[in-house]
Amino acid sequence: MSTTEGPPLIPGAEAKKISLDRESAGAHRRGGWFNGLGQRWNALPRQKQWFYLIIIVVLAYLLPVVNPPFISTEPGNNWPLACAQMSIYALVAVGLNVVVGYAGLLDLGYVAFFAVGSYTAAMLTSPDSPYVHIPYLWTLPVAMGVAMFFGVMLGIPTLRLRGDYLAIVTLGFGEIVRIMATIIPAMKGQVGFQNVGHPPGTDAAGNAIFLNSNGTPWYWLTLSVIIVVLLLAGNLERSRVGRAWIAIREDEDAAEIMGVPTFKYKVWAFVIGASVGGLSGALFAGQVGFVNNQKFDVVTSVLFLCAVVLGGTGNKVGAILGGALVAYIPLRFTAIAEYKFLIFGVALVLIMIFRPAGLLPARQRLLAYGRAAYNKVTGRKGVGDAGGSRAMSTRVSDEEKGAQT
Repeated sequence: MSTTEGPPLIPGAEAKKISLDRESAGAHRRGGWFNGLGQRWNALPRQKQWFYLIIIVVLAYLLPVVNPPFISTEPGNNWPLACAQMSIYALVAVGLNVVVGYAGLLDLGYVAFFAVGSYTAAMLTSPDSPYVHIPYLWTLPVAMGVAMFFGVMLGIPTLRLRGDYLAIVTLGFGEIVRIMATIIPAMKGQVGFQNVGHPPGTDAAGNAIFLNSNGTPWYWLTLSVIIVVLLLAGNLERSRVGRAWIAIREDEDAAEIMGVPTFKYKVWAFVIGASVGGLSGALFAGQVGFVNNQKFDVVTSVLFLCAVVLGGTGNKVGAILGGALVAYIPLRFTAIAEYKFLIFGVALVLIMIFRPAGLLPARQRLLAYGRAAYNKVTGRKGVGDAGGSRAMSTRVSDEEKGAQT
């Protein structure tokens, strides 16, 4: 056969199958093991997905009890306490993922909301505080409400900025909160608040269950909170609000032209992310039992952002993985803990080279769902119709013609 004639056109179904096979093979080569796992997971029925998720959740609850020998942080660091810290960082990453991953807003001062939640819990439960004292569990919604208030106060005047300008403003806000904790006498600066409250409950011997030295109950509590937050975040992601956030992240000008009230939805993202940050801060204060101004610097805020980028911006599970890794690596390798920023920097550079979207990148299904709904309403067959088949077969014939040439 001459190279000018080319192969005969392939029927529509075969052309579609060959094209999809080639695209999936190319995506698998580019994405590697993680993308292949994600494709297999998405191909499972919903019932099997929930079955496997239940198994994963049960194993997650057993993690501090089992103490796996290869990943355990002992003898350098207590393993249940390490699990508690990993869960708190994972919760922080889930909250920041709403701001950075969904709405695409670069927030370098997210540690401010974390600090607000911690100080709220400390000032309402610590005996060092002269203010009214309430039970610790009541401080969790109060910390979320105070953090949401600060999110509104920050978001309304600043969210008309974009990109680097917004990053600088949020970075300044984080520093303002830390400096206020230093100069305001009621917040006690470096002295801080000791004996922060904890949830009620005693064991058979009469000892408190939620001790600062017992990380297992704190891990279970934080993991339960993470599951609830994930369910709410998943519903938001699939709602009109989530679609608006993704549109803003992809192209804010185009979203505004199409009628999306971008400013309102950006404020919502800030407020919802701030509430999760305040909640995680209150849990952190109770678990550690001590709060001062040294725990909420810029470096901590950058670590939170690294957790989101490392796990996968816009992916809830990726944010949990990134937050857990950011907390786990210094605890696991105590000898090199002082080089953790160098390690995270090198890891981020490698990830940006080999996996630009993170370890577990977000999958965009909005266009696929929109096209499926349109085809269902109009009665069209979608990609496999006559026009799509002819275009697909023509593209396949052109590719094979070039290969023969």
